[in-house]
Amino acid sequence: MRHSAFTAPGRFWRGNLHTHSTRSDGVLSPEELCRRYRAEGYDFLAVTDHFLGIFDYPIVDTRPMRADGFTTLLGAELHSGAMANGYLWHLLAVGLPADFAPSDSPDFLAHPAQETAAEIAERAAAAGAFVAIAHPQWSGLTLDDARNVTAAHAVEIYNHGCAMGCDRPDGAALADQLLDEGRKLSLIATDDAHFSEPDHFGGWVMVKAQENTPEALLAALKRGDFYSSQGPELRDVEVKGDRVIVECSAVVSAIALGRGIRAKGVHGHSMTRVEVPLERFEDSPWLRVSVIDAAGRRAWSNPIWR
Repeated sequence: MRHSAFTAPGRFWRGNLHTHSTRSDGVLSPEELCRRYRAEGYDFLAVTDHFLGIFDYPIVDTRPMRADGFTTLLGAELHSGAMANGYLWHLLAVGLPADFAPSDSPDFLAHPAQETAAEIAERAAAAGAFVAIAHPQWSGLTLDDARNVTAAHAVEIYNHGCAMGCDRPDGAALADQLLDEGRKLSLIATDDAHFSEPDHFGGWVMVKAQENTPEALLAALKRGDFYSSQGPELRDVEVKGDRVIVECSAVVSAIALGRGIRAKGVHGHSMTRVEVPLERFEDSPWLRVSVIDAAGRRAWSNPIWR
């Protein structure tokens, strides 16, 4: 059993799904964002400015910034409704239509008359977007919060801006609890770049598709045909009998994770093919893989459902 990211036709394309420009609270123009990501070797970018009234509900038209070998996905960071802690929800929506109807979200505060997060996520997904729960640790999300947003395709397992800005980058604990409940979610790493601090080029997705086009990339994202990384490459993840076989760029650790307390790591030096035993995973309906290189950078597979 191999993950679809490694069996789907096509090749891997590198992209960032969470970026802010001068259309909301970012430092750089959309044009300069696209130039920099293209110069850094990215194949695609989503500029996802804050979808709020104070910024005139922007869905930035980045289509003119597309070029040979580089494309863009339209999107926004949606905000509507209060989390359990009283703060405003943050949801990433990539692949939104340019005429997506605004919510009643004038600013960064939660207001009683707003749509709930579940409602705006459902609207975005119905409009064709790939929807992700953004930075759970930074937001202070509870499991009950996340349970309500059933239209989400993914959870941010790593947010580089939150790592560099406040040391709250993690979404793994929340994602794993949702997986334990049977939610078929994928895991994305993002920058959440504003360029006001070193919050860029630190987390990305590698999407397997036959073409570097918005349509092909968006379809692959929804299928889960990708992995996420801070640097290491995943080349194959296969469950074979009582072990998972991981092929990757040189790493020092390869770890299989599953339901509840299920986890097993193999450690070494310059490992490019690792067999992780799964004798404690009999009761786990899913598993995913993390690898760590000598610099401490990680890559994450999407879950395999057994």
